[in-house]
Amino acid sequence: MNDLIKRLELLLESIRELKSKINLDQKQQRILELEDNMQASGFWDDNETAQNVTQEHSQLKTFADFWTDLEKNTTDTLSLTENNTDESEETQKYLEQQVTDLEKQYQENRLVLLLSKKYDDHNAIVSIHAGAGGTDAQDWAEMLLRMILRFCEKRGFKTETIELNKGSEAGIKSATIQVNGPFAYGILKSEAGVHRLVRLSPYNPSHTRETSFALIELLPVLEEQEAISIKPEDLKIEATTSSGAGGQSVNTTYSAIRITHIPTGIKVSIQNERSQHQNKELAMKILTAKVQSLEDEKLAKEKKELRGEFKSAEWGNQIRSYVLHPYKLVKDHRTNFESSEPDKVLDGELDEFVESYLEQQASQSSI
Repeated sequence: MNDLIKRLELLLESIRELKSKINLDQKQQRILELEDNMQASGFWDDNETAQNVTQEHSQLKTFADFWTDLEKNTTDTLSLTENNTDESEETQKYLEQQVTDLEKQYQENRLVLLLSKKYDDHNAIVSIHAGAGGTDAQDWAEMLLRMILRFCEKRGFKTETIELNKGSEAGIKSATIQVNGPFAYGILKSEAGVHRLVRLSPYNPSHTRETSFALIELLPVLEEQEAISIKPEDLKIEATTSSGAGGQSVNTTYSAIRITHIPTGIKVSIQNERSQHQNKELAMKILTAKVQSLEDEKLAKEKKELRGEFKSAEWGNQIRSYVLHPYKLVKDHRTNFESSEPDKVLDGELDEFVESYLEQQASQSSI
């Protein structure tokens, strides 16, 4: 019984320490503000804004309620254990199971302890691009898209497809999705970079062993007050009307938008079955995030140079390899974490890769 009490006391201490680090009071205040907005007259006059507000409220409330309830349940279980006078085997097993369940809930959600960097608590924009490898690479890009979507689904994140550019034969050339959920950007940081696949090609008549590459890009969804100010004269905005897909949609038209930030050369194109206005808003959201990220990278580079730590970036090196033949292995080249079950990884079981990456980043930042 004393062992269970010690475990519960340690767990309660960890929960309270975590709650202080994730600014739970601030999030609960935001929940109250959103509830006031939702109760205002005319709230649903702007349907899109109303949906965004209700979604943010739901996500924040689920997040805050989880940690509040976990602390309360742990406190109640500790009190029950301390005051227990029944030493029967059945009661012991019940209390042991209760403690184990609480510890499991904490461990599965403790990643937020490692998420304290700028933008970590933001929603995310994820873009996937097929690289070298032709049809195999496009198929690989679609496999990565499914992996990210499955991972988000398992974590309770909401996803919205912003752009989907299908491959000519199979797979996708590119895709962009928005991921909404507490700490979505911070949790998905481990996936940004080049992913390498080695397998027997299903698109090669001789089924030879092929290597394919795809890139995952990650951007935070910035709040209006965080976004960098972009001058209208620094933008080149092009709008065209394009025909839709074949089949039943052969006559569908929709407005494509391409925005170029002239000073940096950054371009963003959105072509989807939305209005031109909606596509322009999405394109500006992504463009602003990209320009802000570029500015943040410049600042980080300058700081590292001042400390004598700067190393030139080497683009194109894979962050992770997925080998399906002649053996099965997924290896992260940054952390050296491995899994011999690539099928599970590709089905969205990324928690261990995410955690090992975040722990490495936390240890490096503390050096």
